[in-house]
Amino acid sequence: MKYFCLFFFCLIFSGLSHEFTTSKHNLQPASGMETFGDMHGEVAIDSSGLIYMSVANGEKAGIQIFSKDGKYLRNLPNAPHDLHGFVIKKEEAGEFLYGSLLNAQEVIKMTLEGEVVLKISGSKIPDKFKHPKKKTLKLTSVDVGPNGDIYTVDGYGMDYIHRFDKDGNYKGSFAGRKAPYNFANCHKIFIDPRFTPARILCCDRKNGRLVHLSLQGEVIGEFATGLRRPSAVDFYKDNIAVAEIYGRVTLLNKKGDIIKTLSDNAKIKGGNKWPKEGWKEGLVITPHGICFDQEGNIIVSEYNKFGRALKFDLKQ
Repeated sequence: MKYFCLFFFCLIFSGLSHEFTTSKHNLQPASGMETFGDMHGEVAIDSSGLIYMSVANGEKAGIQIFSKDGKYLRNLPNAPHDLHGFVIKKEEAGEFLYGSLLNAQEVIKMTLEGEVVLKISGSKIPDKFKHPKKKTLKLTSVDVGPNGDIYTVDGYGMDYIHRFDKDGNYKGSFAGRKAPYNFANCHKIFIDPRFTPARILCCDRKNGRLVHLSLQGEVIGEFATGLRRPSAVDFYKDNIAVAEIYGRVTLLNKKGDIIKTLSDNAKIKGGNKWPKEGWKEGLVITPHGICFDQEGNIIVSEYNKFGRALKFDLKQ
């Protein structure tokens, strides 16, 4: 009996027993709106459990904020419409949203009341790391290291990762398309807190893999391969959830092994024009952003011109 209990505890702790159901508390559009609006961004949770989701176009474009049970509450004041990737970080001075602006070629830091407290212009990045002819950036993601350093990636551009200090001063660039990185659409990056020291986890989308780098930019190795164009990840205990834009949401353990597939839409190969009439409950189409809430439930935001989000509840 003693060994059975120990085995059962280890099974739960490892995440192998994780079971999810389609939530009864999916995010609901604002009153009078059938859908959220054109989405091509991210979703995140603050420390109180409120849900933040970026919307590129529509009546409520910007950052929409929802209650724990999915009800639309308000928009975040002053939030840009081109926030492709963002994270929410708790610091000594409070909680802040860090976002990468896809079209404006800059990174911003905002309070959760909507005050912009820092802007980092892409002009600080040397031209040699930008598009060779246009000298432009397409910043798709941002995250913050343990010491406050800010990392952003040119994921729709040249696949370089650019590093700034907490005050927005440029510190350097690394990665890109050449060896040893060999990135092809390094779509989003995240600081992986499961390791000491922390690492950068890169969603190398066209190569179907997740790659670990040190915070200084050295290649640690491939974390997972054979994925369906991973677009985003989030962390819960030792596991991660992966939003794969080719119709799948997958859980991986700390070794990078698949331990659960939440939703698998094998017929989907991308595209954002699926109308509401073609949506099926609990079946993802084009996952683009993903996050865990404090209870381990998973919220997925999709790449969809009409605006689609799903929630999967962890069975307790």
